[in-house]
Amino acid sequence: MAKVVILTGAGISAESGLKTFRASDGLWEEHRIMDVATPEGFARDPELVHRFYNARRAAARAAQPNPAHVALAELEADPGHEVLVVTQNVDDLHERAGSRNVIHMHGTLFGALCHACGHRWPAPEAMKPRDTCPECGRKATRPDIVWFNEMPYQMDRIIRELEAADLFVSIGTSGNVYPAAGFVQDAAMAGVETLELNLDRSAGSEMFDISRQGPASVLVPQWVRERLG
Repeated sequence: MAKVVILTGAGISAESGLKTFRASDGLWEEHRIMDVATPEGFARDPELVHRFYNARRAAARAAQPNPAHVALAELEADPGHEVLVVTQNVDDLHERAGSRNVIHMHGTLFGALCHACGHRWPAPEAMKPRDTCPECGRKATRPDIVWFNEMPYQMDRIIRELEAADLFVSIGTSGNVYPAAGFVQDAAMAGVETLELNLDRSAGSEMFDISRQGPASVLVPQWVRERLG
């Protein structure tokens, strides 16, 4: 059985109509990233941050998986492959396409987190600063999203899985955001074969054994068909 670890980024969800996180003008949905994607921004204006993520949550619910998401679920269902999807995306399009073995290293729009006691629970449709934690009762709820200057989730497991893989595939990522941008180096050092599928060459393209350019909705199904014969 081939063990495949797949990293997905904003490029795979962009084809489902969800805007990418990084924009050339430094804005995300007309907001400064530091205002809506840092603990400091949340401390300054929790109302703004909740309003922002409520809108992102609604957009994610309205989006549909595209052929790239579906193809990865098909690969996972194949008995000849053991697939782990590590996604930087905070939507649930992988799961809705049928993937079951998914790590959301940057959290998820559909989770709520108490920053006082660490309790987690499913997020309601709309979150508000006055919402209380169901565990400790404090008004300390925030989206369960990994913001700048915070550690991504399950990093120890991700590195273990990566080093034990036969193949590492990076799909729709810029290669600029660490620690995910360093996964190709970790894989290469462990002797793992590496493949990039991206709209354009990423910042780390030269480190991959093979790099293919094009839309994820085209490249990923094509690659999966090759794997499945």
